[in-house]
Amino acid sequence: MSDQQLIELTEGVVPAITQQGRYAIVAITKHGVEMARRLLHTFPDADLYYMSKFARGDEDTRGIQLFTGSVRLLFPALFPAYDGLILFISLGAVVRMIAPVLKDKKTDPGVVVIDDRGEHAISMLSGHLGGANELTREVAALIGAKPVITTASDVQKTIPVDLFGRRFGWTWDPESEKKLTPVSASVVNEEHVAIVQESGETDWWMHDTPMPPSLHVYPTMTEALANQPNAALLITHRLLSSEEEALTVNGVIYRPKSIVLGMGCNRGTSAEEIEQVITETLEERKFSLHSVKALCTIELKKDEQGLLDVCNKYGWEFVYYTPEQLNEMNITEPSDTVYKYTGAYGVSEPACKRYSGCQTLALTKKKSGNATISVGVLGQ
Repeated sequence: MSDQQLIELTEGVVPAITQQGRYAIVAITKHGVEMARRLLHTFPDADLYYMSKFARGDEDTRGIQLFTGSVRLLFPALFPAYDGLILFISLGAVVRMIAPVLKDKKTDPGVVVIDDRGEHAISMLSGHLGGANELTREVAALIGAKPVITTASDVQKTIPVDLFGRRFGWTWDPESEKKLTPVSASVVNEEHVAIVQESGETDWWMHDTPMPPSLHVYPTMTEALANQPNAALLITHRLLSSEEEALTVNGVIYRPKSIVLGMGCNRGTSAEEIEQVITETLEERKFSLHSVKALCTIELKKDEQGLLDVCNKYGWEFVYYTPEQLNEMNITEPSDTVYKYTGAYGVSEPACKRYSGCQTLALTKKKSGNATISVGVLGQ
């Protein structure tokens, strides 16, 4: 074993670790090490750490990292590095040891604690946003333990407000973040909660039981308002009207990735101009920028820096099609001039239609400066 593979934990020094997986497994007892080594075999996306006195001689080949000193000193390095921690350490000890490194639920990793006999896997920290609940179930299944999850929405089999639609890529509107806690309270306390969905994936109910009667799905914002709910979950790509905003007093707006942009532009059009065209167009349509999923264009523009920069800034998919693929789409105003220069009878409209699958777009085509834009909504 080389010196670099032995981590010496010293007060006041953050240890240097070698991260390869998304998760860290840590054990400090004989039985814990046995279970941790077996878990590593079936959970490959993890790095294993245990005390050097339990070394078996195969640590180098298996990539296992050994340490000396108090395991408490290991956590300042593990917390920012891993998505989740799987700890074969007693719950009380973990509570005391990780307290100094806790920040908030949006950044802390999920923490799962397993007892020394491997009978219980406990979701201890960041159960929802940090993914500890899912990790607990997965680890428990692998080692034959009983998963222990205490999050109210999981126990009651209802909607976890802060994770609603996350698996589809939904995000909550920035203005809604401060409403997550009070709306969650309304959900778990079985108050009247209105759900209105105007776009996005519809298979969001995750449990094998019916929705609680306190959750009411309404077809429109207007009908939800008329029934005066205590809280609301609003799934929409639209910007709400002043009247509809009454639902957000104790409501969360979710932004499904449902808007598709088709764009064409002159060579060398700046990212600033492209971004301005997009934001102005969406504001005109009363659509949210946070619901954009993809920007689509012609293959000739696959290296257009302005388009690439805007997509990179917002994390949008950048999709391009050949002229032949675009010409397969029915468009309202085919252009011989566009065909002369690109081989396609249109760019923004057919690109948007091809990706979205929509025959009718929210905005067929608009020319603005050096750019042309079309807007479609998935499923509409």
